[in-house]
Amino acid sequence: MLHWGADLGALDAGTVRAGFADATSPGRLERVRTAPTILLDAAHNPHGMAATVATLEDEFAFRRLVAVVAVLADKDATGMLELLEPIADAVVVTRNSSTRAMPPEQLADLAVEVFGPDRVTVQPNLSDAIVDAVGLAEADLDGELGGVGVIITGSVMTVADARRLFRK
Repeated sequence: MLHWGADLGALDAGTVRAGFADATSPGRLERVRTAPTILLDAAHNPHGMAATVATLEDEFAFRRLVAVVAVLADKDATGMLELLEPIADAVVVTRNSSTRAMPPEQLADLAVEVFGPDRVTVQPNLSDAIVDAVGLAEADLDGELGGVGVIITGSVMTVADARRLFRK
């Protein structure tokens, strides 16, 4: 019988490395498409969004990034949008399938305050929002598609809905 505090010995470093190498975290900067890169991230509060933004800045070199955002009504949408604004060229606001989802028009009002009216698109349906975001990401690139991306974020429900659309 194992007792609390029992010495189990050192873990084998190779086993630990292999375990981390095989670990996945669906919905946390999960790539679901390339050309353009489409990422899903379940950030649903400013703290989570700050981590997402920091990772996007450190690990990706997008020439153009468009965010698709849908949040629950009781979340700090403005705080999340403010964190996205410096790295996203545009935002497409939408809704997810939750009964607690913030209406897209209300989210759009908040997004316009943060991004300005020229960088905000409203699309009531998530699948249409993704299509719009891809179009915005690829617009005016003179045939060069590399370096563009779409991040779908704002809620665990948003990512779950998007994963279903991408059959993940």
